[in-house]
Amino acid sequence: MDSMSIGCTAGSQVRRIYLPAFFIGGPRDMKRRYLDAMSLKEIQHNLKYGEEAQDRLDLVAGVFRAKCEVLRAEIVKKKLYGEVVAFVYVIEYQKRGLPHAHMLVILKPEAKALNPEAYDRIASTELPDPKEQNCLYSLVIKHMLHGPCGSLNKENVCMRNGVCKNHYQKDYIEHTTHSEDGCPHYRRRKNGQSIKLRNHSLDNRWVVPYTSYLLSLIDCHLNVEIYSTIKLVKYLYKYVYKGHDRVSFHIHFENDPEDIYEIHEFQSARWVAAAEVMRRIYRFPSNEMTPSIYTL
Repeated sequence: MDSMSIGCTAGSQVRRIYLPAFFIGGPRDMKRRYLDAMSLKEIQHNLKYGEEAQDRLDLVAGVFRAKCEVLRAEIVKKKLYGEVVAFVYVIEYQKRGLPHAHMLVILKPEAKALNPEAYDRIASTELPDPKEQNCLYSLVIKHMLHGPCGSLNKENVCMRNGVCKNHYQKDYIEHTTHSEDGCPHYRRRKNGQSIKLRNHSLDNRWVVPYTSYLLSLIDCHLNVEIYSTIKLVKYLYKYVYKGHDRVSFHIHFENDPEDIYEIHEFQSARWVAAAEVMRRIYRFPSNEMTPSIYTL
C-alpha cells in the first residue's frame, strides 16, 4: 500500500502530482497534524525503546480517556463554571483515526453566564501577552488558532463556496456582546498581538474560544463555546447515530501503472480506525448523559 502511494511499483515509471504540505487537509498536512497529536508527552514518555506512537494505540486510547476524565472532573465535580445540572458528551473519530470529544454542560440558573462580563470569565478569544503568560501564549499558538483560510487560503478544508464554514476570520470587537442566535460575539481587540503561522500573520481574529485554566491543564485543542439554544444538543447527538466515517481511495492493478494523482484518488467506503477499535476493546463509553433518560 505504501509503495503504491509513493509510486514505487516494480519497473513502473509514473508521474506524481502532489498536494503541497501547506494545503490544509492534504496528505502531508494531515500527517503533520497526526504526528503532532501523537507527540503528547503522556504518550511519548510511556513508549518502550524503538516504539512509535502508532505502535501503541492502547496508549493513545488511554491518554485520551484520561484527558476526558480530567476535563469532566474539573467541570462537573470541581464546578469550574458553577453547579452542573446536566452533562452530555459524545466521542467522534476523525478521518485519520484520532478521537475527539464533544461535551455539553448545562448549569443551574444561578450559575449561568447571562452577560458579557460573565462570558469573558469563561471564554477568551485573544492571544495572551507572551511577556506575562508565555506558557499560555505557546499553548494558544499550538492549539487554538484557526486557518488561515478565506482570502489567505481559499483552498482550506473549512471553505464552502468561497466562505469559511466557521466564519473566520472574525471581526475586531472591543467588547463582548450577546447575539440573537444564542452565541456571544467574543471580545477580539486590535491590540497589536499577532503571530506568523504558515507564512501568514494571524491575530486575535483567528483565535478559537478557550478557557485559560483548562488549556493550561490539559494541553490540547479545547474549544469552549457559550450557547443558549437546543441546536447544540442536535449537533452533538448526530455523531452517535451517523455510522462509521467514510474513506476515499483508488485501486489499480500492479501491471497497469498509472500516474499517482492524489486529487483524484477516491472511492466511497466505510471504515473503522484502529484507535476506535482499541477504545471499544477497552469498553470506554462513546457517549454519556447525566442525568440518565429512560424510555417509557
